[in-house]
Amino acid sequence: MTIFAAYPVSEEIAKSGLALRHSKNKEPFMPAIADDISAEIRELKKTIGATILAHYYQEGDVQELADITGDSLKLAREATKVDSPVIVFCGVLFMAETAKMLNPAKKVLLPDLAAGCSLVDSCPADKLARYQEMLRENGRTFQTVCYINSSAKVKALSDWVVTSGNAEDVVRNKVPEGYEILFVPDRHLGAYLQELTGRPMILWNGSCMVHEIFSLGDLLKMKKQHPSARAIAHPECPKNILEHVEYIGGTEAMLKYLASFREPTEFLVATEPNMMWQFERRFPQHTYLPVPGITCACNKCPHMARNTLEKIRDCMRNGAPEILWQPEFDRAKEVLARSLLEGVPVKTPVAGD
Repeated sequence: MTIFAAYPVSEEIAKSGLALRHSKNKEPFMPAIADDISAEIRELKKTIGATILAHYYQEGDVQELADITGDSLKLAREATKVDSPVIVFCGVLFMAETAKMLNPAKKVLLPDLAAGCSLVDSCPADKLARYQEMLRENGRTFQTVCYINSSAKVKALSDWVVTSGNAEDVVRNKVPEGYEILFVPDRHLGAYLQELTGRPMILWNGSCMVHEIFSLGDLLKMKKQHPSARAIAHPECPKNILEHVEYIGGTEAMLKYLASFREPTEFLVATEPNMMWQFERRFPQHTYLPVPGITCACNKCPHMARNTLEKIRDCMRNGAPEILWQPEFDRAKEVLARSLLEGVPVKTPVAGD
């Protein structure tokens, strides 16, 4: 099992006022302008026949406009059920590509095509293909399990696609015994799954730029300052964070966990801070304290932040940027469907195909 070292802690972060509810830390925005743009977006939805899907890591004003909010697994499944001709996907590029692959007849718009992902960038398809070939040449029997935070080309090279919501089930129940698992691209999620399931894995050296930099020192300090608080973390976090929290789970799992607490409770939260908009909306009786990163107190994903209200309005006005069908989508769609969609017949793939 790979062990990851703790990160240093800056004095500035240690002194910052972190024991605040997340809603008090939001950047100021002129309400009148936001209301006008939101009203335009609602009208455009009717005009073009659009359904807005938004990831939990979007800003609260974006989530508030959405018809459907969710994690990657929920949004992938919901995308297949959309009846309207247009899907406006408020997330990052790989998510919008997934929606297009699973519902190819729909026009899928992404407000900003530059909304990428550090995990996608960490695993170029050509490097993965060369590594897979090297493993085959060395007689390794393996299947490739890729995290959904990956390009369509990487998904097309994989046997299974997982999210934090279904990864344990796929690793335990769908990869045949006797096969090694090449897990790409998130080494932290892979290491967590390896420990959880006992399945040996070959881990790609990728990580999420948001979840990797939570400050262990500040987490420990916050636990001392709030001894009754429950610490929760996303499994994309390094092991040095995960071993000091009371609950590990993806975003949907976190919501279920919070729902189990009826009495007001403090939670120390190690995931993208926009998730706390959902927490506070659904469970306002609790207090949510964000665990800071080692370089800043907010730890927001810069890629998710590219989808502003203005860009959402403009993409609906212009019918662009649009996700267009790519050659690799055909193979990637097959892998996505058997991995993520319930009721899809599963044909066990040949190792390394």
